[in-house]
Amino acid sequence: MGLPLAGVKVLEMGTFITGPAAGMMLADLGADVVKVEQTGTGDPFRAFRGGLYSPHFQTYNRNKKSITLDTRGADDLAAFDALVADADVFIQNFRPGVAKKLGVDAERLRKRNPRLIYASISGFGATGPDRDRPAFDTVAQAASGFLRLLLNPSKPRVVGPAIADAMTGFYAAQGVLAALYEREKTGRGRLVETSMFEAMSHFNLDDFTHLLSDDQLMGPYSRPHVSQSYVFECSDGKWLALHMSSPPKFWENLATAVEKPDMLAMPAFASRDARIAHYEDVVAFLAPIFATRTRDAWHKRLTELEVPNAPVATSAEMLESPQAEHLQLLVSAPGPMGEFRTIRSPLSFDGERSLTVTAPPLLGADNNAILKR
Repeated sequence: MGLPLAGVKVLEMGTFITGPAAGMMLADLGADVVKVEQTGTGDPFRAFRGGLYSPHFQTYNRNKKSITLDTRGADDLAAFDALVADADVFIQNFRPGVAKKLGVDAERLRKRNPRLIYASISGFGATGPDRDRPAFDTVAQAASGFLRLLLNPSKPRVVGPAIADAMTGFYAAQGVLAALYEREKTGRGRLVETSMFEAMSHFNLDDFTHLLSDDQLMGPYSRPHVSQSYVFECSDGKWLALHMSSPPKFWENLATAVEKPDMLAMPAFASRDARIAHYEDVVAFLAPIFATRTRDAWHKRLTELEVPNAPVATSAEMLESPQAEHLQLLVSAPGPMGEFRTIRSPLSFDGERSLTVTAPPLLGADNNAILKR
C-alpha cells in the first residue's frame, strides 16, 4: 500500500530512544529514514552481549537505513552535507551544544537547505537553568510530576516502560508532520524543538488541569478511584482488570455476574460518589469473590453481561488473542539475525493496514548504497 510520507527524506542522528522513536514514527508512515551513526559503535543502544543489535535498538529502528559518518572530519562532513542538500527532515536528540560541535546545528544546516525541517530534542529544553542537566526517562518522569502518579506510596519503586522517552519521540514526530504540512504552503522549513520535560508535562495534562481548575493535587490512586478501575486476582493466580466508569448498568450487571443482587444496596456501592469514597471497601468486598473462579471464567461471564473487563495479558497472551490475530498486529521480515518480528503501525489508511516492515539495519549497512552512490 502507498503510505502518506512516501518520498519524504529523513536524516536521523538519534541515539537511545527519543530521536530514534521520532524517526521510526516517520518511517512507519513511509518516509525514507537514513540513520547517521558513529563509526565503529553506532547508536549506544546497539550494544548487547558483545554485539551491536540489542532488542532495545530493534524496538525503535525498524524501517530505516544505516550509514556511518564522523562529521568532525572534513570528508565525512562533506558527505553529510550532500545528504542534507535534498533532505526534508533532520532529527537529533543531543544535549544542547553538541550538535554545533559536530557541525550539524540548526543554523548551519538550514542555511544549506532552507526547506529543511530540523527537529531538535533535548532533556530540559534548549534554554533555561536546567538546559545542561542530563535527562533520562526516569528523570523526565519525575521532574514533570508524572512519576509520582505511578508510585505505590507504601513501597515506591520505578515501574513500567520508558514512557517519557517514547512519548517525547512521538511528540517530536507530530511537530515534524505539522511543519511538513506548513511547508507545502510556505516552501520553507522550520526548527521544531521539544524536550522530555515539556513532552511529559503535556502528557501529564490531566494532573495539571485538576490542579489549575479545581486546586486538586492528584495522587497515584486519584484516577483509578474516579474512573472506578480495579484489578482482581482470580483463582488461577491470573489478574483481571475492570473499568466500571459511570453508567449504572455496568454495576447492575456486575452485581448479576458476581451473584450478589443486593450488593448495590450496601452503603459502599449505593452511588458513584459512595464507590469513590469507599474504594477500598469495594475492593475488599469483591476481591474474595473473584478469587473463587479462574480468570477465563470471569472474563467470559463479564463479557457476556457487557461489563468492561480484560485479562491483564502478558505480551505473549496478547499476541495469541483472536483480536490481535484478526488485526494482524504481528508482522515479520527477514533480518540480519534471523526473522525479525514486531508490532505493526497502529494506523490504517482507507481501510488498508501496512503489513510490510524492514528489519533494523546493521551498523553501516547502507554505506555503499548511499555514500558511494
